[in-house]
Amino acid sequence: MIGEDLLDLGGQVALVTGAGQNAGRATALELARHNAGGIAVNDFVADRAEAVAEEIRALGVAAMAVPFDVTDLEAAKAADAAVKARLGPVTVLVNNAGMAGPDGSLRPTLNFWEEDPANWARYLGTNLYGVYNCCFAFIPNMVEARKGRIVTIVSDSGRTGEAKLAVYASAKAGAQGFVRSIAKELGRYNVTCNAVSLSSLMPDMSEEKLAEIVQSDRAKAQLSRYTIRRYGKSADVAALVTFLCSDAANWITGQTYPLNGGQAPSM
Repeated sequence: MIGEDLLDLGGQVALVTGAGQNAGRATALELARHNAGGIAVNDFVADRAEAVAEEIRALGVAAMAVPFDVTDLEAAKAADAAVKARLGPVTVLVNNAGMAGPDGSLRPTLNFWEEDPANWARYLGTNLYGVYNCCFAFIPNMVEARKGRIVTIVSDSGRTGEAKLAVYASAKAGAQGFVRSIAKELGRYNVTCNAVSLSSLMPDMSEEKLAEIVQSDRAKAQLSRYTIRRYGKSADVAALVTFLCSDAANWITGQTYPLNGGQAPSM
């Protein structure tokens, strides 16, 4: 039928972690626009999660904020129960929370042997154990329903390596290996598991601020390595994740999709 939505989610309930801002927010909103039955908005900042849930409700889609730290397994399991009671069982999970969690952002300044080992846990906790925890909490819904989608946001740091981000890169590489493994476990239940590997993504900001950033010598040098000479946008992530969550991608699983403007091609 002309006009039929190829990315229709069929009324499934989705949970997006780290969805209080930037790519997570854009993804939650995009899923809502494609017939999600409800969206659970996770963030470790409750006000951010509630603000995005309100935006989704304004679109006419049921939504709720579920603020919790993905490194806390018991909190993830409690969120599963809360969402199930209000929206229904989650069968679409987007593991978007990453970076260094609530304690800070990425700061690639030190060689691995110069780092304080106490910092390793921040990167491993959010980027690897956070994925474990949310999958452990929400996969049983998908097995019971005999359908589901899991999309995990990883990084080209883990796919190709990056100096001065060794622990972060290893956590993201581990998440990719985990995705491939659970894809083999879950295929028989009609559950697909894929990863999206990002390069440099700009946080949401005004066009004026972005123009100022891209005029710097550092940005010009970085962008010269991109076939499409711009930074990634939240909308780029939201579009690919929505595709992978839809029936249009129902024979795709265990894959990692680079989303990087051609900066580091995949074979």
